Amino acid sequence: MVQSEFDLIRRYLASRPTQRADVLLGIGDDCALLRVPQDAALAVTLDTLVAGIHFASDADPVGIGHKSLAVNLSDLAAMGAVPAWATLALTLPESDESWLAAFCEGFFALAGQFQVQLVGGDTTHGPLSISVQAHGFVPGHQALRRDGANPGDLIFVTGSPGDAGMALAILQGRLTPPSDSEQATYLQTRLDKPTPRIRQGLELRGLASAAIDISDGLAQDLGHILESSGLGASLQVDQLPYSPALATYADTAIAMALAGGDDYELCFTAPPAQVERILDLAAGWDCACTQIGVIETELGLRHLRADGTVYQPVRLGYDHFA
Repeated sequence: MVQSEFDLIRRYLASRPTQRADVLLGIGDDCALLRVPQDAALAVTLDTLVAGIHFASDADPVGIGHKSLAVNLSDLAAMGAVPAWATLALTLPESDESWLAAFCEGFFALAGQFQVQLVGGDTTHGPLSISVQAHGFVPGHQALRRDGANPGDLIFVTGSPGDAGMALAILQGRLTPPSDSEQATYLQTRLDKPTPRIRQGLELRGLASAAIDISDGLAQDLGHILESSGLGASLQVDQLPYSPALATYADTAIAMALAGGDDYELCFTAPPAQVERILDLAAGWDCACTQIGVIETELGLRHLRADGTVYQPVRLGYDHFA
């Protein structure tokens, strides 16, 4: 029997275990009523995932559910914000309960991990797309912004950028899958289930001068920091961190790490005086933290090899309308 819109909301979205004390009224009315701490600024972000653009129409709905929330939590991480609430606008081509149950499995597993409560949204009929708005708290003076970089700051990246882009290239038939099945699985997981670097963003408060999450490619997103800060940078491409899986694709590893996109790692800058403290903290992280460049007064982003020669990337990142 086909479930109505309201049946789907009640059964799959309204009754969930994460219940926060700062939610005065959640799903079930015209608006949610939420309490923002007096000493915090409210960080708000929204991303839309569209079938055929951000994921294949036949992709695993568990992964789609996870990723739809993860990409928003990654934005909160880049601001140094503690996640709190989310809203969900879900457009479905049909009332498919098995698909929705699997989607919710992925979405709410990640929500529970970070104590995020779904507080509202909308469901409608149409081409498959998912819009999630996430909300978090951060002391206004401690928010990590794009416009705070200074000349002489060092540039860092978490994790290993390029893995998700490589997985997409394999999925699209542009590259051959690795012969090692564990490496193939690793790359696909990095594309389907990115890890929001919430802990890293919180611990970088007061230490990093600027930050951004890598959604469209490391080079392009670093460029947003440079533009907002009115500065330039030199990026040492031979210092880019590679996962073992990406390293097997030697001919394309640099290009993929710079412009692959969908990494949802953090790129951040920090003054030299804070580097020792950052590296001490990073020793306890579940991901790498690698210095890859330096902020400079000369505008533009320069890609340099270890021997001092210039590396010219084919592209800098993803653009929906390019």
